[in-house]
Amino acid sequence: MAALLFSNLKYGPEDYEMIYSERNLPEGAMVTRFAPSPTGTLHIGHLIGSLLDVTLARQTGGASYLRIEDTDKKRSIEGSVQSTIDVLEYYGITFDEGATGLNDETGDYGPYKQSQRTQIYHTFVKRLIEQGHAYPCFCTETELSEVRKKQEADKLITGYYGEFAKCREMSFEDVKKRIERKDAYVIRLKSNGNLNNEVVLNDIIRGAIRFPENNLDMVLLKSDGVPTYHFAHAVDDHLMRTTHVIRADEWLPSFPLHKELFDVLGWKPPNYIHISPIMKSDGKSKRKLSKRKDPESALTFYLEDGYPSQSVIEYLLNLINSNYEEWRACHPLEDSSAFIVDVAKMSSSGSVFDFDKFVDVSKQTIARMSAESVYDQVWQWSLRYDNEFAELMGEHKHYMTTALGIERGGEKPRKDIAKWSDVKEHISYFFDELFCMEKVSDELARLNMQPEEVVEILKELISNYTQTDSHEEWYEQMKNLCERLGYATSMKEFKRNKEVYRGHLGDLMGMIRLVLTGRRNTPDLYQIMSTMGIDRVTSRMDNATRMMTKR
Repeated sequence: MAALLFSNLKYGPEDYEMIYSERNLPEGAMVTRFAPSPTGTLHIGHLIGSLLDVTLARQTGGASYLRIEDTDKKRSIEGSVQSTIDVLEYYGITFDEGATGLNDETGDYGPYKQSQRTQIYHTFVKRLIEQGHAYPCFCTETELSEVRKKQEADKLITGYYGEFAKCREMSFEDVKKRIERKDAYVIRLKSNGNLNNEVVLNDIIRGAIRFPENNLDMVLLKSDGVPTYHFAHAVDDHLMRTTHVIRADEWLPSFPLHKELFDVLGWKPPNYIHISPIMKSDGKSKRKLSKRKDPESALTFYLEDGYPSQSVIEYLLNLINSNYEEWRACHPLEDSSAFIVDVAKMSSSGSVFDFDKFVDVSKQTIARMSAESVYDQVWQWSLRYDNEFAELMGEHKHYMTTALGIERGGEKPRKDIAKWSDVKEHISYFFDELFCMEKVSDELARLNMQPEEVVEILKELISNYTQTDSHEEWYEQMKNLCERLGYATSMKEFKRNKEVYRGHLGDLMGMIRLVLTGRRNTPDLYQIMSTMGIDRVTSRMDNATRMMTKR
């Protein structure tokens, strides 16, 4: 029967065992795979899985690979493979081998696209038929639907098994007649499972989990010769020498079937790590992060909004291992890849994605970056999402890098920026093209200063300002200006003699800050003025003087 069904196969199972021999890796090395389907966009769960794949393989001296499970042609989306690779690369997820493009790959265990492995699957299905572990099934959809209705009416487990598996013992002669008639058929597993027996999964996170054995004659090959996920999983993970399968816990109920497939194929199953879904607080309850309801579930959300890939990885490492936050506090300048992920410390229940905390993590991540790195990443993001700003950045690279470097570094860097789309507004006052003088006028009107008082201060400052002063010299000049204009040089002095002074140094500096930036809260004013340069500083003050004179 096997020869009748599969007559033109080039290799046998033993040949593939030789072609895909055991990997030469150190003891304890993990071989992991990320195996997405090109049927949609990647979500945050995919990123956690792929991050674990590459991290655990790297930590143990093993190998990780990208396998594309593209057997569902009806649901496959054009361009999805390249999009998957591009998005993963943005997040710093790179594999040792596997698919590198739509038609490109690297590694010795390919092809890494399931659609190109049909001969391999057919070879092992043929062997199962020869050994009596699989058979052709000619049941139509209508017949299967009738079986299901009867099972439901009789309150029985639904599926193709036992007395309902009418093709299970079909004779060779009957099979041959149906084949010659060109009747459509699938290949099914001939299960030997018994629901009264147990199979045990020793999951690395969850420990021992007991299930009833599989007793269903599940489809291995569909009528078009394409394998089901279950069969392809067993064949591919064996031949590619996968040691650890990391996947969502929604696949837990499939373990009895997968265990039986490995058993009948004569192979040792890989180790399994089933990870829980990311949760979201919804009022007083928690629910699974939804691809339809929650935009933050899609990886493209962070890319489009401009959250650095490093920020997303930082936060996910917090969810993977709760001790990551403590590690980061002790190693503020280390790359996140230096952290040792411990699967045993992962929670078996879903971690809650706290978006506010993620934003804080992103601010901290950006605060640790150099000005040059921030500039480069903002520019790359702007090239795609804000061409006008990218052009402005390109024309003023040194100026903008200097502006981004203000209060960067040191023990307490500012944490104003959460994402690259914030930067344009954050540094807009450095550029005349983005600066709004009307906003300055509105803010000055709210100060407890008369227009003539503002004009007096600005004129005095313009006539005495020099860009060559050090920070200390500049600060002394500001204090001297206070004394000349009747302002206290400290808040303490002002509070002691309020009736003597027009205000204090903070009032004067606040007004200057408003004139130059249109804001009440900014980084160090001296550094802002030094970066802007004397021409821009005096021009802003002149404009404000003219504006206040007209009032």
